[in-house]
Amino acid sequence: MADGTYTGTTVSTRFGDVQVQITVSGGAITSSDAIAYPTRDGKSKQINAYAVPTLNDEALSAQSASIDLVSGATYTSNGYVQSLQDAIDQALA
Repeated sequence: MADGTYTGTTVSTRFGDVQVQITVSGGAITSSDAIAYPTRDGKSKQINAYAVPTLNDEALSAQSASIDLVSGATYTSNGYVQSLQDAIDQALA
């Protein structure tokens, strides 16, 4: 992967948009952050308060989009994986 910052496509889910941004340094993902995720209601905020940090950590550990989904946050997880894969594809191009 080429060094730089890459922003994945915005993925629309049932509860809101999800978008991931990664930073690559030395050919490895050094950060993965959800820069957009569902927060329009209390339940979404509550779910994503634990789901998003978990997904960020999973992406760093896996160094790929082959990560475990977070139970109870299926829509956010799926959107995260799709956006993450797009960002990785950009880094590989």
